[in-house]
Amino acid sequence: MVTQVSQSESKRLKVLWQYDVLDTVPEEVFDDLTELAARICEAPVAMISLVDEDRQWFKSKVGVTMNETSRDVSFCAHAIRQEGLFIIADATKDQRFAHNPLVISDPKIRFYAGAPLITPDGYALGTLCVLDKVPRSLRSDQRQALLVLARHVMTQLELRRHAGELAEAHKARAASYDELGRRGRRLRSSSANCPYPGPRAARRGANLGSPEGLAAGRFAVEAPIKPRAGHHPVNSSLPLFPDVVGEVQKHGQEGRNEEPDADGPLQHPFLFPFHRPASHSGRR
Repeated sequence: MVTQVSQSESKRLKVLWQYDVLDTVPEEVFDDLTELAARICEAPVAMISLVDEDRQWFKSKVGVTMNETSRDVSFCAHAIRQEGLFIIADATKDQRFAHNPLVISDPKIRFYAGAPLITPDGYALGTLCVLDKVPRSLRSDQRQALLVLARHVMTQLELRRHAGELAEAHKARAASYDELGRRGRRLRSSSANCPYPGPRAARRGANLGSPEGLAAGRFAVEAPIKPRAGHHPVNSSLPLFPDVVGEVQKHGQEGRNEEPDADGPLQHPFLFPFHRPASHSGRR
């Protein structure tokens, strides 16, 4: 995988800051990986170094007490610019570091080996590195182990980042629920102080024209009258006696067999008791 640090340092820094790990307290999972790197590589000093804009900061360290150094004297600032391990067997013989304050004074670095911490997007955030005060090198198995441990460090950084994002999402959701709760309480308080009852009051039986029904803005509709014995099944508001119904049905059948008068339609005395049709001379 080709790192992109040489292409966009500003983007690399933005990615580093997104992990929100700089200046955080020590964490056991990172300390364990640093300790393991020191033991496997048989080195007195090991660090998880993150290269910031103008400094390198140590998330975890073994064998030193300092928490950070200036970036311009950092070995790790060189290591993040290439793939694979960055190894300096003897810093006093390398022109890039021969006059470095970390070489000519404490901690008097001679040997350095750093594996870059590369994000899934290809940005190198820093290194997992081991140092010694004497010139030396690493065996092939130690080199491979240091690369493997560096990938584990990056995995832990990813998990830490995702856990932080999840916590922020939960926090935002809880804040949304609190805001909805406050709005609901305000609405209920406003409804309680309102002189007009809500729909529930109307549903509790407010009658047509009652103060409750008018206040709710609703008019109760009377239930339809159920037909009773002796009532016409079609129009329950016009009760008719059974004998009258029978006469109406009989005369209605007879009326359908008659031709209508010239003066108008047939009328039946049961239906119109106060108005009888005039007799016609032509009818027998």
